Amino acid sequence: MTRTYDHIIVGSGLAGLYTAYQASKHGKVALLTKSDIRESNSYFAQGGIAAVTGEDDAPRFHFQDTITAGRGLCDYPAVNVLVNEGPARIQEIIDEGMHFDTENGTLALGLEGGHHQKRILHAGGDATGRMITNFLIDKVEHCPSIEIFDNHTAVELLTDEQGCYGVRIWNFNENREEIYTGHNVFLTAGGTSAIYKRTTNPHTTIGDGLALAHSAGCEIEDMEFIQFHPTAIYSPTGEAFLVSEAVRGEGAHLLSQTGERFMLGKHELAELAPRDVVAQCIFRQMQEHNENFVYLSLKHLDPEMIKRRFPNIFEKCKELGIDMTDKIPVAPAAHYTVGGVKTDLVGRTNIAHLYVCGELASSGIMGANRLASNSLIECLVFGKRAVDDSLRNQRTTPAPITTTRFSLDNKNKESYLRLKNEIADLMTRHAGIIRSDTGLRTGLNRLEQLEKECASEPNEYYAQSSRNLLTVAGLIIRSALFRKESRGGHFREDYPHTDDAFLCHIIQQQGKGIRTLPVITDTESI
Repeated sequence: MTRTYDHIIVGSGLAGLYTAYQASKHGKVALLTKSDIRESNSYFAQGGIAAVTGEDDAPRFHFQDTITAGRGLCDYPAVNVLVNEGPARIQEIIDEGMHFDTENGTLALGLEGGHHQKRILHAGGDATGRMITNFLIDKVEHCPSIEIFDNHTAVELLTDEQGCYGVRIWNFNENREEIYTGHNVFLTAGGTSAIYKRTTNPHTTIGDGLALAHSAGCEIEDMEFIQFHPTAIYSPTGEAFLVSEAVRGEGAHLLSQTGERFMLGKHELAELAPRDVVAQCIFRQMQEHNENFVYLSLKHLDPEMIKRRFPNIFEKCKELGIDMTDKIPVAPAAHYTVGGVKTDLVGRTNIAHLYVCGELASSGIMGANRLASNSLIECLVFGKRAVDDSLRNQRTTPAPITTTRFSLDNKNKESYLRLKNEIADLMTRHAGIIRSDTGLRTGLNRLEQLEKECASEPNEYYAQSSRNLLTVAGLIIRSALFRKESRGGHFREDYPHTDDAFLCHIIQQQGKGIRTLPVITDTESI
């Protein structure tokens, strides 16, 4: 079966929803999601969305905080676009009916790690992701020019000499393959952090969008930078529920199990240091004292404020038998993929008619370490830019006739799940918060062995899913091996210092050797 649309959106996080909504004003849209439309990182985002709205703030301050957090690898033009266009995107969705929290009649602004001004808008206290995602879900569900297809997993990007013309999909509702074609494809399939054992992400966030883009020939950039959120609830079951950065923004302290406030003296911002610094300090604390967690202490804060400001976290703690108004056991967990598919300032990839937005994109904004709450605003700013550009970038010839060829054999499912668990262990052990040449090479050697053992059927769903996992793990490890320094979300204990020789982006592309690109620091437009 072949379906034809003007715009094809793969992924239903904030980037996918917003892109679909913007594209619906200009044609017929297919919105494809591998599970439920509410299963995404965006939906579970707690902290908020960063944009300049306060009178004492300015885009240049947001720019500087982003550059500082990015540890020298942010591309200045991309950051400039983000901080200057972000406020307009916020005002637009407010005008459309999105309600952010207010205080005395004005927007209530929070502070998070790495920010020097209060500029974090939030909704429903700690439910910003859910509120803004539900707001856009309501928009797309009631839009007659958008068709939503849930339980539809992309298995291949379709390309010809003109570029991308569609996507091959496995429809789990009907257990069959389908072909979707259109003028432009927008890949908004999220990150890779659920490839790790302990993660804040939904279990579906395993980088299959990244693997699809890599297989299609896209340039993949800076995959060594995986951001580990410093504070996820620790429980013996392995559950890693996120405790927002905003909790520390309201004054919570990190304590060792003996009660020492160990971030003092480690960074001028203490608990509000950038995430890579905080995560590494917690990890070291756990290593040194042979502990599985540290404490996030709130007992010195107003308990009523805590319940009001963080209702979801409070209820989750209560469910787990934890008193949030006292202290929460926390440990780092894989949270955000900083690198991804290389894009330009309008979301274009090196493959014509293929746009990438959201966490999957490497747009130049995040550098070596994402500044807190920049991710949601990136979805809005670059989603709109991608749609606007696509209107001037239509295919000039019809999509070629494409036949279906995929199958699904349930006998391969068990081996796929075993592989997924082994790779989660491997990545956590060898490519986690603290890395080394020995560990990374051990992990890579095991990946190469697993590749040889992997099911060989070229067009079977679980065999392909297994290959995708191996591809994503390999991209992370090979990039981490290449970067022989420590910077941002990449820490090498054998190269613990930052080295200006690696002041560059690392590019991987199928069939080609690793290469580097310079960071763009042109300031003429800033």
